[in-house]
Amino acid sequence: MDFEEQNKTWDEIIRPKRGWFDINLSELWRYRDLVMMFVKRDFVSIYKQTILGPLWYILQALFTTLMFTIVFGKIAKLSTDGIPPILFYLSGVVCWNYFSQCLTKTSSTFIANANIFGKVYFPRLTVPVSTVISNLIGFAIQLVILICFILYYKFQGIVSINFNLTLLMFPFLVILMAALSLGIGIIISSLTTKYRDLQQVVIFGVQLLMYATPVIYPLSSLGGNFRLMVLLNPMTAIVETFRYSFLGCGSFNWNYIIYSVVCTIIIFFIGVLLFNRVERSFMDTV
Repeated sequence: MDFEEQNKTWDEIIRPKRGWFDINLSELWRYRDLVMMFVKRDFVSIYKQTILGPLWYILQALFTTLMFTIVFGKIAKLSTDGIPPILFYLSGVVCWNYFSQCLTKTSSTFIANANIFGKVYFPRLTVPVSTVISNLIGFAIQLVILICFILYYKFQGIVSINFNLTLLMFPFLVILMAALSLGIGIIISSLTTKYRDLQQVVIFGVQLLMYATPVIYPLSSLGGNFRLMVLLNPMTAIVETFRYSFLGCGSFNWNYIIYSVVCTIIIFFIGVLLFNRVERSFMDTV
């Protein structure tokens, strides 16, 4: 029996990945059932033995918004572009929570799942992808809270918010956030197999990055070099467009969106290449 005939007797043949560009993303679709199983595992493992369960998503967003409203709205008196502070800060918190949680969790993919990776073969990328999907549950819950506040202020006549056509970009913005956080996360995860210090950097690095994103201040309040520095952050255009879509405030500029898309594609591509390269030998260093 020659080699080709032997191949026909197997349902699946696992071959070693040899080159940088030896990537088979179609495996993610073939292992979609495994991805959904990981999604369920991530969600259940976090809230299985908690009293409030998914309500923590609501409390987290509300308490963070309340703190921002008091500290930055009442004390620091930062501008909110004429929008009630609660709506302004909550819209930024909803976006940032999803991005930061995806980035933080995917950045520890190799270390947190070393026991599974060392026992059986499956596409390793299914784990960070499932993390990004599972975090959509919390994002959806917090988004509903934001919409409820928007409707409340609108019916009270406090604000006259009219949803515009840019709201159609919302699914695209979510995909953009997911891809950006996934790309950065798997890059960090790949590097932490050798440099464990990066785990500590991620913890406060994400917090610092928030201040370089218009979460607690509008982009319109910045000028000169500070505005340019914030615009270099690809999350800036996402947050500003999100606010513009739901609240009618913020900066909507196609040039900013295109810049974020290009940065996201580059970061995601580099992340997949590096992740693919490291997964072949990470068990020797983890």
